[in-house]
Amino acid sequence: MIALEKRPQPSQAWSLLTPLVAVVITMIAGGLLFSALGKNPIEAIRTIFYDPLFGEFAFYYRPQLLVKGGPLILIAIGLSLGFRAGIWNIGAEGQYIVGAICGAGVGLAFYPTESAFIFPLMVMAGALGGWAWSMIPALLKVKFGTNEILVSLMLVYVAEQLLASMSLGLLKNPQGFGFPGSRNLQDYASAHNAEIIAGTGMHWGIVAAFIAVIMAYVLLNKHILGFNIRLTGEAPRAARFGGVNPTRLVVFCMGVSGALAGLAGLFEVSGPSGQISIDFNVGYGFTAIIVAFLGRLHPVGILLAGLLMALTYIGGEIAQGTLSLPAAAIQVFQGMLLFFLLVLDLLTNYRIRFGKKGIA
Repeated sequence: MIALEKRPQPSQAWSLLTPLVAVVITMIAGGLLFSALGKNPIEAIRTIFYDPLFGEFAFYYRPQLLVKGGPLILIAIGLSLGFRAGIWNIGAEGQYIVGAICGAGVGLAFYPTESAFIFPLMVMAGALGGWAWSMIPALLKVKFGTNEILVSLMLVYVAEQLLASMSLGLLKNPQGFGFPGSRNLQDYASAHNAEIIAGTGMHWGIVAAFIAVIMAYVLLNKHILGFNIRLTGEAPRAARFGGVNPTRLVVFCMGVSGALAGLAGLFEVSGPSGQISIDFNVGYGFTAIIVAFLGRLHPVGILLAGLLMALTYIGGEIAQGTLSLPAAAIQVFQGMLLFFLLVLDLLTNYRIRFGKKGIA
């Protein structure tokens, strides 16, 4: 007989080991998946995890770790603050989209004027756009008690329709020969989020991600607000007795996560992506949820988890090209990581007991 026995207190060892074990099990399960698709599992795993770092063309792929990891880390940091407090913003993808639309809209409004003030205005617009979109589920929750999970998630589909509308209408390139999509911001110097150091992948979005990691660490460990966030997540009743205002906490956590997601969208549309298009969003907002939990909702852990997930993005693209793996298989592989992480999280709070079934 196998039974789960609740631990007197969560295991710190398992809390640290679970992400590593989840990665190993995901590699094994992923290998079985790739084998079922008729591919060499060892070659597939090597292509995903080894080739981007040490393969023949690693000099090209290594900078992409920062490019892909930056938005994931930025969004995940914001989500982790809410998750720690039991506030579930699942709609970061929508906030990412709206932030990109608002930021790009400001930049395109000044086209073709060249000014050093345009990009900072775009950054502000991107953050405000994501913040405003996150305030919809936040205010509905505090005023009417609605479920922020459902509202924020449904708003993603609204944002996607808004993105399509902008690509075909207001932000459509008048010189684009009728094709959907805005002007390319990479061709507009004042609105372009160019690399700070050429060939490294380092742009202002990456800088913002590192700053967010540092600020989140300081907030959670050195500030009373961070203590209230942790207390609310770990002991809600104690937080209420301690005078923590749940309304302010919901608005703060949702607002910060929305603003950071909006910033991620702005830095992406003004940098690597370059333009507003129907297929601009690539799921960073949803993947960041995996990053947040893989990093144990800890800023430094999220930094490492974001780079790991970026590695699977890059390695997955290589595997699609060289091994003809379908994109869906890579998405399933990434989803396995969250699944096994959540399953193994049981071992943090429970221990497995083996014994003989009692005879009545």
